[in-house]
Amino acid sequence: MDGKQRLVVGISGASGVTYGLRLLELLRSTPFETHLIVSRAAERTLVQELPAGTRSLKDLAHTWYPIDDIGAAVASGSFRTRGMVVVPCSVKTLGEIACGIASNLLTRAADVTLKERRRLVLAVRESPLNLIHLRNMVTVTEAGAIIAPPVPMLYAHPKSLEEAITNTVCRLLDLFDIDLGLMPRWGEQIDPHAPAS
Repeated sequence: MDGKQRLVVGISGASGVTYGLRLLELLRSTPFETHLIVSRAAERTLVQELPAGTRSLKDLAHTWYPIDDIGAAVASGSFRTRGMVVVPCSVKTLGEIACGIASNLLTRAADVTLKERRRLVLAVRESPLNLIHLRNMVTVTEAGAIIAPPVPMLYAHPKSLEEAITNTVCRLLDLFDIDLGLMPRWGEQIDPHAPAS
């Protein structure tokens, strides 16, 4: 498998697990392999936010890894990928990545992504932000990551929460040059022949 067709997806314990779920749903019918890592805190958040829970996330991914599996393929730089997105990204996970602490597979995979100079996108989901959070964001940005909070595109006039979430996820995928043709763009129309979501 060409590494350009693989995307590592991390889901950490912040609110907003539905963004990660939608990303997996959208990539399911594409040639992209998704390699999923779900933190323990995210598994708890799933119970609160998604009725189907963890099982539905794992079923949507091409490959799922236990959080403690430090010997997993995504823990090595020789396993080629397009990069990694952490959606949502808790400030705890942000802090560990900023400090180079690889205490579990999610933060190890993020560290590998940075050291291999691949794209790392962190959809940090926290508000308000304190100075520690902001400094950690600067640190990971200087290391090559992109901070991309899940902010809705209100100018697109989404008709539902689901549409707003889809638009946000499509913007995250844009950062990996993955265009599913589902998102309205400034000055453009949606392709009516694009696959349904």
